[in-house]
Parts: sequence; structure tokens; C-alpha cells
Amino acid sequence: MQPGQRLVGKVAIVTGAASGIGAETARAFAMHGAKVLLTDANAALGKAVTEEIVGKGGTASFAVQDVASESRWAEIAAEAETRYGRIDILCNIAGISGRDPRQNIQSGLIGGGRIGDQTLEQWNKVLEINATGTFLGVKAVIPAMQRAGGGSIINISSICGIVGSHSNAAYHASKGAVRIFSKAAAIQYARDQIRVNSIHPGFVDTPMTKPGHSNPEVAQVRLDATPLGRFGTPADIAAGCLYLASDDAAWVTGSELVIDGGMTAN
Repeated sequence: MQPGQRLVGKVAIVTGAASGIGAETARAFAMHGAKVLLTDANAALGKAVTEEIVGKGGTASFAVQDVASESRWAEIAAEAETRYGRIDILCNIAGISGRDPRQNIQSGLIGGGRIGDQTLEQWNKVLEINATGTFLGVKAVIPAMQRAGGGSIINISSICGIVGSHSNAAYHASKGAVRIFSKAAAIQYARDQIRVNSIHPGFVDTPMTKPGHSNPEVAQVRLDATPLGRFGTPADIAAGCLYLASDDAAWVTGSELVIDGGMTAN
């Protein structure tokens, strides 16, 4: 991806920006002229990505955030609008897989355990971060986007929001919720020129997928299911976020942008 001018004058909030898809999206937005507020629960990594962006001439700041906290979302939206004058873009990328965070290598095809073995607490945690966190983010930025005359909201779902798999069922449920929620939000706020779209990554190499991809059996099954024959990269998904954030997608709302190497075409 080469430097460009696709987001000059725009202000963006990117959650989950400390690593993986979030970090790459924040870099792309800043490289294309946006002022970016990066948020994440991991302060050390988030600050490092922010410093990297600023060091390369971009405009960026960082805030620690729990996306499941409504009061913190209100503070994040206020901080972005106060610091940069407006909010044009929200990219809801923060999410969890539901896999045991202590598991460095996934033991089998089923990540996060079978439904019969899953506790209500585990189910609720995945839904709280992935689905409720997305809802709270959208709700928080709407007033600022209305004041700005419109905006673009990009919610990261997954191919797991479209098809079933061996992954954690709670993860599937949460990403399916993001998919349909995005369509409802798109319809409700179209008159305000607020566009809402979802992105559905396939098997991407990120810190979240590393335990699965570190198991050769799991990795091979996923590669075999991907016609283009490779795992995606965070940059592949960031390119989709950049498109939907830009005026190139001015007539795109309520859509599902699938970036999966052809997996769901099988």
C-alpha cells in the first residue's frame, strides 16, 4: 500500500489498534491523511503503534479502552471530537476468539471448546466484547457524526458470521450479530449520511489466530479451504477498511465486504 490522500481532513477511531488488523488499519488511515485515535486494552503495544505512526509523520493518539464499557465509550468519543474537532470514521476491530488465552497452540480443530463444554460466563464474555462492544461504539459516535454531516462506520465481523465452522460457537454468534446489526444501523442512519458496513475476514495471520495456525493440522485444513492458497495478512483487511472509510465508498452502506481468499465461494 502506497501513501495517498484518501482520508485527508477526516478523523478516525480505531479499536483493537495495538496489533494485527487494528494496528495495520490505523497505520493505513494515518498514511492517507486521517487523524487517528487508537484504542486498545493493551496500553504498551497501543502506545508503540501510535509512536510509530507519529514518527512517520502521521497524526495519532492513544487511549486505553474496554469496549464493553458504555461510560468509557462516551469518554472516547468525547476525546476524539475534542482533540480533533469531529468524528468521521469508526472502525470497530477489537474482538476476542473465546479460546483460552493461555493456549499457545490450539490442540484440535475446535477452537474454544464444543458447545456442551462451554460455560455461560465464557459465552457472555465473547458476546460482550464482540457484539455489545460494537453496538456501544456505534451508539457513542452517532451524535458526533450527525454534527459532522455524516460518517463511515466499519464493523469487523468474520466469515464466521456467514458460515459455520469448528470455531467457538459464541464467536460465530457474536460475528453473526455484528453482520445483521450493521445492516440495521445502516438503514436507521442513512438519512444522516452515516454509512455502516461490515467486513468479513477469512483466515488471517494475526496474534488472535496464531494458536490455531501454530498447529500444522489446523493450519493445513484452513489453507485447503482457501482457494487462493495463503493466509490473509492484516494489510489485506486494512485495505478494505480504507476503501469503506474513504469517499470512494460514498454509495456503499449496509454491505458485507468479504475478504477471505475465496473461502466462502467454495
